[in-house]
Amino acid sequence: MSGIFSRISLIFRAKTDKALDKMEDPRQTLDYSYQRQLELLQKVRRGVADVATSRKRVELQANGLTTQADKLTQQAQKALEVGREDLAREALSRRSGIQQQLADLLAEDAEMLGEEEKLTSASRRLQAKVDSFRTRKETIKATYSAAEAQTRINEAFSGISEEMGDVGLAIQRAEDKTAQMQARAGAIDELLASGALDDPTGTSKDDITLELEQLASTSDVESELARMRASIGAGPAAAAPAIEGQPAQQPAPNTGYAAPQQYDPNAPAAPVQPNQGDAR
Repeated sequence: MSGIFSRISLIFRAKTDKALDKMEDPRQTLDYSYQRQLELLQKVRRGVADVATSRKRVELQANGLTTQADKLTQQAQKALEVGREDLAREALSRRSGIQQQLADLLAEDAEMLGEEEKLTSASRRLQAKVDSFRTRKETIKATYSAAEAQTRINEAFSGISEEMGDVGLAIQRAEDKTAQMQARAGAIDELLASGALDDPTGTSKDDITLELEQLASTSDVESELARMRASIGAGPAAAAPAIEGQPAQQPAPNTGYAAPQQYDPNAPAAPVQPNQGDAR
């Protein structure tokens, strides 16, 4: 079980690192690091200011003790002048205690002075480091921005960027829809021309008009067939040659019925045909 949990933890950390690496912007990381260094520098400066303030307070106390020691020395001198040795001894005793305190304060002041110098030196070094980091940060940011812009330009030219990919898909969809609409329009035109669809905007034709148009189409077909037959020699028979001096007679058109004959009284009667029905 421990092996399974360790593998799950490893996979989770790997995926988390990959996601964070994808989300991380080096420029933001550099800005954050620079901000942290500025905060640290500000803390060091506040430490220097605090040490300097404490040392100044010690110096003021030392100056006050020095003033008291000098005053006690003067008082002891005056007490001796008036013959009060006991007062002079008491003043000198107090001055001795103040001098001890003054010595401790002076030692503390020297220690604080050394600490202040150390902090001041550290602050200067940190300031120089921060300035150097800021220069390097801006250089890296500018280089990264230029590389990012160049990458985007190259991706745009090559068409592999997400934005250009979306544009390409939109263009492809538009072209497909345009081709589909053109095909649909052509199909509708063909159906309207063939009569499979009625044109609601056109004028309606009655039966007589349709029949006349059909007759005209049939006549055109027959004329074309006659012309084709004549071109291959399968047309109607040629007319008889005309006798010299007389116009050529045109063959009478076949109308489908015989013309009536003129009655001649001198013509012999036609023989009577026996009735086929009387023959036995």
